[in-house]
Amino acid sequence: MENGLARLARTIDYQFQQFELLELALTHRSHDGSRNNERLEFLGDSILNFVIGEALFEKFPQAREGQLSRLRASLVKGTTLTKVAKQFDLGPALKLGP
Repeated sequence: MENGLARLARTIDYQFQQFELLELALTHRSHDGSRNNERLEFLGDSILNFVIGEALFEKFPQAREGQLSRLRASLVKGTTLTKVAKQFDLGPALKLGP
């Protein structure tokens, strides 16, 4: 039977080089143990904001700062990211607490 990490890699068609880092990225703080994804989440949020911001900046050259900020916020909010996670069937790979 395929585990959650291998299934995720197959679903997104990506070969991870460091499965330990992927496992840490998918480990919520509610899961047993002291290692969790909070530091990686901080870094990932920063990168996601930058990438989305840059894409919007290029795609909408006439947009004002406020418009770009609202667009970015709508794309990186929790409900949007939850939809993306569901599309990739991320649930089985997550390590959550009781």
